Amino acid sequence: MRRSEYAQADEPPGNAAPGKARKRVVIAVAALLTAGVVGVSLAGVRSGGKPSGAAASGAPRVSTVAVVRTDLSSTLSLNGTLGYGRTVSVKGGKDGLVTQLPTVGAKVSRGRSLYRLDDRPVPVFYGTTPLFRPLDTRGLMGRDVKVVADNLRALGYDIGAQPASGSWVAQRPEPPGAASATPGGTAASGAPASPSPAPSPAYVRVKPGEGVLTASLIAAVGRWQTQVGMPSTGVLGAGDVAVLPGEVRVGAVQAQPGDPATGTLMSVTGTAKSVSVPLDATDVDSIQQGDKATVTLPDNSEAHGTVSAISTDAQASDQAGGDSGGTPQLVVTVSLDSTAALRRLNSAPVQVQFTGQTKKGVLAVPVGALLALSGGGYALQLPGGRLLAVETGMFAKGLVEVTGTGITAGTKVATAS
Repeated sequence: MRRSEYAQADEPPGNAAPGKARKRVVIAVAALLTAGVVGVSLAGVRSGGKPSGAAASGAPRVSTVAVVRTDLSSTLSLNGTLGYGRTVSVKGGKDGLVTQLPTVGAKVSRGRSLYRLDDRPVPVFYGTTPLFRPLDTRGLMGRDVKVVADNLRALGYDIGAQPASGSWVAQRPEPPGAASATPGGTAASGAPASPSPAPSPAYVRVKPGEGVLTASLIAAVGRWQTQVGMPSTGVLGAGDVAVLPGEVRVGAVQAQPGDPATGTLMSVTGTAKSVSVPLDATDVDSIQQGDKATVTLPDNSEAHGTVSAISTDAQASDQAGGDSGGTPQLVVTVSLDSTAALRRLNSAPVQVQFTGQTKKGVLAVPVGALLALSGGGYALQLPGGRLLAVETGMFAKGLVEVTGTGITAGTKVATAS
């Protein structure tokens, strides 16, 4: 076979069959083209990426770079919204007419009036449990009582000692028949009211997180009421104060003076600017509380922050503020280290990059330096054309981590750019 093939190839072109001549011409041209491409590629590497002639117009520019030892960090880029965080609706807690409302953007802190109801101030208390009953009986205990005690103490009022959790407190119920007696000291039937024996006190144990309405606390409530312009009764009830998580900023006002106080009056937020980022629930493991983040503002300036909270209740994307067509999402809150660059912005769409895994002191090259091998894997090409097989690691910001025999910091390799 070999000999016949050589003999056939050595026949003069004029004696060969027309079909065979055409095959030999096609094979010869293809071989020449292949050799030309290889020659141009190697010549380009050797000459620092400046091939001449027609090859330069269609091939990517090739240059050399040094392998560097650096730190790499993986990042996740998502859309977010700059604002003041979660919005809370404020509703009136009792009947009456609204007579004064704050302006949008106003900040209201503990003890300050948020609005006026029947021309009486409704101050802000910090806490999570709203007042839901009259606090009018000595010995009454509960989380609402603790809200009152904690806020008056924080405002500088002497509330006396509060019974410790686990201690027993005497509660004296109202004497029987007291409610049926008339102010003149007669019973409802008209006969003189007979004195009723005082009931024995009931002892109740204080639970964790509860406060106790002591005589000192009742007196402190009266002094505070006088100070803020409320009737000094020593009694507080539902709707007398607005219990909110902390200092608030008024984001919007829904009511008007003269409206009944039973509906939504306004919406408030926190006072610190933050960034809210919708995150698909399937990606929840990619971001952790405490992760660092870089926020790119509309003018391309940057602000830095930290993941301060990740919601635990997934909502459809239209509720969470996302655009993933109904995919359940969580909300990631990024607290900003400094708001100096945000003075002129109250809200804006932003881009947020979260820093994930970090590898320190790894060898890295531009991604364009990688050559895919026909048998699988990657290699780096030295300026002389020699290939060095490498293992890839982290990809980050256009760089890729590489390891392999002969690869050290400072090694020159070819890269496409």
